[in-house]
Amino acid sequence: MITAKSAEYDKVIGLDSGADDYITKPFGILEFLSRVRAVLRRSANADTSSELSAGRLTMYVDRHSVLADGKEVTLTLKEFELLKYLLENTGIVLTRDKILEKVWGYEYEGETRTVDVHIRTLRQKLGEAGSVIETVRGVGYRIGGNT
Repeated sequence: MITAKSAEYDKVIGLDSGADDYITKPFGILEFLSRVRAVLRRSANADTSSELSAGRLTMYVDRHSVLADGKEVTLTLKEFELLKYLLENTGIVLTRDKILEKVWGYEYEGETRTVDVHIRTLRQKLGEAGSVIETVRGVGYRIGGNT
């Protein structure tokens, strides 16, 4: 964030709102470039694990493949994105609305039952390993709630 506002309160608001850095005017170009490089280093070093797993289920995000009990499972794009979202949020109960927002996008105007249908199909395709997807009645779904 680059701004003329230099009060501590403004800096706190900016950083708490999601800014990676807060630079006040005037600033030197060398300092600016150094700060950009620092943010790029931090983002490059972020955990970009391409492998997610739970129980007998392993997802290789970069290869776009899923193994259930050691056997490759073919998933549609939405099934893959749904499973990925659940695995990325292991232990967290995700509401149907939250899943719709993340996997189908903000503009999705369908029924929340779409999530239920996709979960059911996903469990069937994953076989025994699909039992890792838990239903939280009246709320939504999670993976690894008892861990």
